[in-house]
Amino acid sequence: MNDKYLTKEGLEKLKKELEILKGAKRQEIAGRLEKCLAFGDLSENAEYQETKEEQAFIEGRILELEELIRNATVVSEEADNKAYAQIGSTVLVSSGVKKEAFKIVGMEEADPIAGKISINSPLGQAFLNQPKGAVVEVQTPKGIAQYKILKIE
Repeated sequence: MNDKYLTKEGLEKLKKELEILKGAKRQEIAGRLEKCLAFGDLSENAEYQETKEEQAFIEGRILELEELIRNATVVSEEADNKAYAQIGSTVLVSSGVKKEAFKIVGMEEADPIAGKISINSPLGQAFLNQPKGAVVEVQTPKGIAQYKILKIE
């Protein structure tokens, strides 16, 4: 089973990052390496070593993004089935104290501060495939928390 899920928005964000890395960032690194080469002895040139390390990181990230984009399953956020929480769903829940909205996304898009939770997180797993009205329990560091699903969009 493919565990790399992306929303259309997440896919576009990764494609944009890939475009920047392949274009502007590669050019910037090449310029910095050229400048370092002009200084001569590279064995004692710390800037050259740092630039080479950054180049390796960028090339690794490019490979990672290319594979992710090629192999990810893009989920439709316009799903007809609003009866159950799915990847791409926004779930409005109540903990009894406050109401919160969470968007269920793949782990590459997760950003808990922005309300985007991974399907692999305890909350994401608890909400996944649950209907409106369900009460789910999630183990947290402070104990078990209960959430009632009020709405699925």
